[in-house]
Amino acid sequence: MQHHQRSPHRTVIQMYRAGSSYASGSRSATRRHVDYGRTYVAWPKGRHRATIVWLHGLGDNGASWYQLLETLPLPNIKWICPTAPTRPVSLFGGFPCAAWFDIADPSQDGPDDADGLEASAAHIANLLSSEPADVKLGIGGFSMGAATALYSASCFAHGRYGNGGRYPINLSAVVGLSGWLPCSRSLKTKVESSQEAARRAASLPLLLCHGTGDGVVPYKQGERSAVTLRMSGFRNLTFEAYNGLEHYTIPEEMDAVCKWITARLQLDGSRA
Repeated sequence: MQHHQRSPHRTVIQMYRAGSSYASGSRSATRRHVDYGRTYVAWPKGRHRATIVWLHGLGDNGASWYQLLETLPLPNIKWICPTAPTRPVSLFGGFPCAAWFDIADPSQDGPDDADGLEASAAHIANLLSSEPADVKLGIGGFSMGAATALYSASCFAHGRYGNGGRYPINLSAVVGLSGWLPCSRSLKTKVESSQEAARRAASLPLLLCHGTGDGVVPYKQGERSAVTLRMSGFRNLTFEAYNGLEHYTIPEEMDAVCKWITARLQLDGSRA
């Protein structure tokens, strides 16, 4: 089975950090209309039981993850791999890059681009909105894509976007690889806003995976995100650590993702 060994996200950030202008990249990018790039779809090889939107990392595109996901032994899943809009990124001093939202610091402590996260969460929900009623829905992602998936999980639990609009998708699973939790400061308040929100948070299966050797989104950020999610009421959460793994994925990790998805979405014996 062929897998990504390294993600372009790792290369983009580390190449830029080697430059002299990295330290000046903390100003917020100017707001502007953004257009999403091409969406790639891997159709199920067996009966369609689930649809998962998978989100790439910073500077990547939907094609690279599409090429990996279509090789996975999950014949009942339809994968939707969108491409983020190209926008000025504060981390890179305003240099335009494919990004789900603006980012100055890939951690829970950095400033949150609420507008960008909101727009991407709505775009993802729209991609899932026309799926058949009997199909289970999920969101996954790598790095910045994982952060966006976790933001969508918080919208699902709350039942609303940050702007108050109703979140329309019933999620059955969320996966985040090498990512972090954005908008963490308000998460506990949102989950505790109603019994329904608390129930949705407690029942949503979450899988977070992180490499201990990650130099882009440090392991401690992934671990801290898992703790924050659990303390906020997301009790159905699995956190997997990969010793020495840097900021990319490996076959062992993707095999674990496949097994977890199969179990949580009850896809066992569903090859027909």
